[in-house]
Amino acid sequence: MPMLADPSIKYKPYTPLDFPDRQWPSKVNRIPPIWLSTDLRDGNQALANPMTIAQKMVFFDALVKCGYKEIEVAYPAASDTDFNFVRMLIEQGKVPDDVWLQVLTPAREDLIKRTVDAVAGSKRAIIHMYNATCCLFREVVFKNSQEETVKLAVKHTEIVRKLTDECTAKTGTIFRYEYSPETFSQTEPAFALEVCEAVKKAWGRAGPAHDDRIIFNLPATVEIGPPNHYADLVEYFCRHISEREKIFISLHPHNDRGTSVAAAELGMMAGADRIEGCLFGNGERTGNVDLVTLALNFFTQGVHPQVDLSDIQAIIDVVTACNDLPVHPRHPYGGELVFTAFSGSHQDAIKKGFEAQRIRHEAAAAKGELQIWDMPYLPVDPADLGCNYEAVIRVNAQSGKGGIAYLVQQHLGLDMPRKMQISFYSVIQEIADREAREMTVEDITTAFRNTYRFGGSAYEGRLVLRSFKVTSEQTVDGEAADERRQLDGTISVDGSLRVIRGDGNGPLSAFLDALKTHLNIDLSVREYSEHTIGKDQNAKAASYVELVPQGADIKDTRRSTESYWGVGVDADIASSGLRAVLSAVNRAIGDRVLPELKLNLGFSASSGQADIASAILLSLRLELPRRLQASFYEVVQRAARKTGDAIGYDALVALFRETYGYDETEGEGRFAVKRFNVASVDSGRAKLSGEFIINGKAVALEGEGTGPLSAAVEAVNRGLDGRVSIKEYVEHSIGEGSDVKAASYVEVAYEGPGGKPKFTAWGVAIDQDITASGLKAVLAATRGVENADKAANEA
Repeated sequence: MPMLADPSIKYKPYTPLDFPDRQWPSKVNRIPPIWLSTDLRDGNQALANPMTIAQKMVFFDALVKCGYKEIEVAYPAASDTDFNFVRMLIEQGKVPDDVWLQVLTPAREDLIKRTVDAVAGSKRAIIHMYNATCCLFREVVFKNSQEETVKLAVKHTEIVRKLTDECTAKTGTIFRYEYSPETFSQTEPAFALEVCEAVKKAWGRAGPAHDDRIIFNLPATVEIGPPNHYADLVEYFCRHISEREKIFISLHPHNDRGTSVAAAELGMMAGADRIEGCLFGNGERTGNVDLVTLALNFFTQGVHPQVDLSDIQAIIDVVTACNDLPVHPRHPYGGELVFTAFSGSHQDAIKKGFEAQRIRHEAAAAKGELQIWDMPYLPVDPADLGCNYEAVIRVNAQSGKGGIAYLVQQHLGLDMPRKMQISFYSVIQEIADREAREMTVEDITTAFRNTYRFGGSAYEGRLVLRSFKVTSEQTVDGEAADERRQLDGTISVDGSLRVIRGDGNGPLSAFLDALKTHLNIDLSVREYSEHTIGKDQNAKAASYVELVPQGADIKDTRRSTESYWGVGVDADIASSGLRAVLSAVNRAIGDRVLPELKLNLGFSASSGQADIASAILLSLRLELPRRLQASFYEVVQRAARKTGDAIGYDALVALFRETYGYDETEGEGRFAVKRFNVASVDSGRAKLSGEFIINGKAVALEGEGTGPLSAAVEAVNRGLDGRVSIKEYVEHSIGEGSDVKAASYVEVAYEGPGGKPKFTAWGVAIDQDITASGLKAVLAATRGVENADKAANEA
């Protein structure tokens, strides 16, 4: 059905109040109201899925943290959940002494009694009773006359008085009383006054002290007129109610016309003392007045609202999680876009505003004057709400490279070279054009991480640097040969470890030579830059590399239109450069097939990690853990490189024995247990003592730990400046019956004094006694620690 051409035939306009001497238009709000949060009652009743007790508790704690002193926590008579929540707050001591719990009840005796029972024993409680007073509700819903409506309010006010007096005498709870002529804004002004005068008389104990004042709440249950009309009604009530000094006038504006905030502000100008509402305006239909917007409207006028909203995002997180309702991106103050300008001219004005304000504030500070916030498009400083200025720069298909680079710098600490900015800008533009939406900070940083394989294991590419060593080539007389460098390293290629070696005039060129030799990747460095991230001992190096395909000569290489950027960060400058190279290489190779590793074992069969592990299983009956398989596979590659990538079975087994200190004899081998004793000490710990053979030397050890192996490690650590710890332990049995033995595999991690060097090592051992096999494996794993510890200490 189309909209009516003449809506006046169906809808009647509000009737303005004849109030020519109204005073509110000339007033200014300079004092914040008393705040009452009704999120846990009015807001909760408006949810399709009401909050659980756990959610209500989280919300209650957030309100207390913000500084709300009056909180309407429930409609206790509505459900056991609400009643039990109120009892839990009281019985578990969750309510600070200066916070008033408010609970709502209709004008029904049985419901009033349950409501009072709900707050019995609390320190401070407000009983909020209501009944509808407007003509529409009187005649259509309740079939009551004005006289019957007044009698209903009076009778149940007297019941509230009686029950609260009894509860105070029994439990000591201090009560205040709030009465709402529901649908006030639709009620005849004179009749609203009549009902409230009768209620005040029936209550009988209103006084001028804060705790004695009666609260008259004037709800715009349905917003039926503009905010100036509501202000007229409020001022009329304030000026005509008797004993005004004994009353707090409270407002409960709803938002049916979208003007609840304006209605509340004008209502305060009209004389109201108190505001009821919800954080971000949750409530029936279009919601209650938004307490956040209202409070920050005071703040931006230089008036502290007496609630703390300095971490607005944390408040938003609580509200959205508990209500399962979003905060609109354009919501005042709290929306994610409210401090954002997409328009280039707006961004330019804000940028100039920040610079001008910086100069203005420096001059004001020098004179001892106030540093006033005055910025184009930004009525409040985002920092005052716990936000930063990055929201001013948001990226979509119309944004420039400078904004993108700024966000990368702010969030990742990376100051990209200009040419890299241009390269990454094209990546973001492609995504933005394809998806036709704004690119969030997370989108941009994730795209950066994916593009340049930056940020840890979650973003690793096909090639990953595992370890490396760079050495100088020496001539016969011991001097460096043309400053040449040799790189020997291990990289993961599509998940498989590969040993590589290359030569060059520096670490980067040696690395590129290794990649060319082993993986047929032929690239050259065209541009390199670096900078420091952080300060002091926490500083890291960030390196940026542009790689191009190797041309016929240096001029062709430099002129290449095809290039790949990479970035690397590491505490070590050489490592950061190598990581940057690998970052660019990963981008260059895409998904192209790389040359396979050719390693011959035994009868010229091409072999991989699984084949090596199988050979050890067949020869020594040892079922190597997967990580030990990978470690030994790297060792085999290095050894086989000396013999044309081939190694025999006997040589393989010998290599394994030598590498991991493995000896099947139970006598005087390189690593043996001559005797040992494990005793329990206090707190369930184990004490190890005994005589052992370590690398062919007899050693007496003694240590404590959670078990024999950790005690052995502690004993070893007593002779070191660095520290050894067990990283992995695996065991299995070999043989059957009386010939069964235990095979133990131990990986230890060593960290030298000051944190360097760091390395890991495996030890393997067997013994008929499982504890002895474990101890021998620990000792075998620590075979290289003593020399490394000595060297680290001397360094």
